[in-house]
Amino acid sequence: MSIHTGNYHKTNDFNKIVLERRSVKVYDPEVKISREEMSEILAGASRAPSAINMQPWRFLVIDSDEGKEKLAPLASFNQTQVLTSSAVIAVFYDANNVEYMDEIFNKSVELGYMPQDIKDMQVQQARSYYASLTPSALRDINMLDSGLVSMQLMLVARAHGYDTNPMAGYDKERIAEVFGMDKERFQPVMLLSIGKASKEGYPSYRLPVDMITRWA
Repeated sequence: MSIHTGNYHKTNDFNKIVLERRSVKVYDPEVKISREEMSEILAGASRAPSAINMQPWRFLVIDSDEGKEKLAPLASFNQTQVLTSSAVIAVFYDANNVEYMDEIFNKSVELGYMPQDIKDMQVQQARSYYASLTPSALRDINMLDSGLVSMQLMLVARAHGYDTNPMAGYDKERIAEVFGMDKERFQPVMLLSIGKASKEGYPSYRLPVDMITRWA
């Protein structure tokens, strides 16, 4: 097995990153992404925007044989991706992410990103806003933010020279508890396989802009 401790074939070419991205189903099982590089990829993904910068996303990186054996029965429609990829990243949102509000805003002041008076005003507004949200409204916000980080993760992975595939076909009711996570707190969003393609993904037709766009 080849363990990559650096970037596989890193690129800053916008067209290669965005326009040539494909959903890859079959990976080279010999390619293993180091945890150091995976951490770099996740750090880049985490630069995605989120409501009030609350960053509700949480990642479970399943990169061991034992972890994949646990995951495979839960992803019956996507076992090829699970078993051949370098890793599968399960994206969750933290239903209790408001607990991190002080950490986020205090660090922003400490790092000089905002003055104390602005932080105090924003925290007061944010607490009031979150207290007013219904559970379904909070879920909508967290799912949207987690979708943004997931797309950014796929693009960052592509910039590092890896391929990905987003997956919704898995047992969302059981995945958290199977991996020892609080299923009420950590809500599943999607699975993302990541690795080096052994079979290239197919191009796909996209509706033209004039069909999907209105101008006002």
